[in-house]
Amino acid sequence: MRLTLWSSALTVLLVALVFVSLAAARSGRSGRDLDEQFPSVALAGQAHALVVLPPGYATSGLRYPVVYFLHGLPAGPSAYRASGWLERALEQAGPAILVEPQGARLGDSDPEYLDWGDGRNWETYVTHELPQYIDSHFRTVANRRGRAIVGLSAGGYGAAVLGLGHLDLFSAVESWSGYFHPTDPTGTKALALGPETNVHNLIGRLRLSERRSPTFFAFYVGRGDARFRAENLQLHRELVAAGVPHVFELYSGGHRTSVWEAHAPGWLSMALARLARPQP
Repeated sequence: MRLTLWSSALTVLLVALVFVSLAAARSGRSGRDLDEQFPSVALAGQAHALVVLPPGYATSGLRYPVVYFLHGLPAGPSAYRASGWLERALEQAGPAILVEPQGARLGDSDPEYLDWGDGRNWETYVTHELPQYIDSHFRTVANRRGRAIVGLSAGGYGAAVLGLGHLDLFSAVESWSGYFHPTDPTGTKALALGPETNVHNLIGRLRLSERRSPTFFAFYVGRGDARFRAENLQLHRELVAAGVPHVFELYSGGHRTSVWEAHAPGWLSMALARLARPQP
């Protein structure tokens, strides 16, 4: 009887493992992704972030650079878990830890990665609380040479404004089909939230820091992106006029996942090339 029960239990376990493996395969996840949750003072509650560890992390003993990736907005509370293609792109680009922070919650779907006041301080969560948590719980290169901040669409705005606003924390900043001033949820109406929330106003800061703390700043947009192409071209012209090194490219296509997915390995490779290599 005991043998029969043991066999039945083993069969159930094996079936469950098969279904878990199939689900991971369908989602594109590798099994090295961890949904981290920790208390946030900035958000006055529990905050989430998906952490994807590089192949070999468990046995290498190495410290790795970290790519912080900001998703688009408006979004639901679980949007940070929705980019399995990004994990595959980073594996092609090079060994690094991928961190995808939660960028929205129920009732707060479009916070633009900015600080709004008590319980809604998203900038503080992303730039201070989250790196402190990641550096204390994982083997990271725990300085600006070990951190990149990247994002797409509204996340591209978030990456640009947070990266250029915190040059002491990040040495590589990339915006994918993003914009460079805060907007309403449609992405078409500008919000007047102060000069520090407008990336165009941060060009001088980037220029002054270039000699002391060089920063790789790159941004990309599709030729068919009718909402954001013009502002990307404007920022490119402003950076050229200011003599600030940067990378800017126009790509075929519009504001679509297919564009980001096709070019993500190359874009991430350029960012990782500016970061420290994995180290003991």
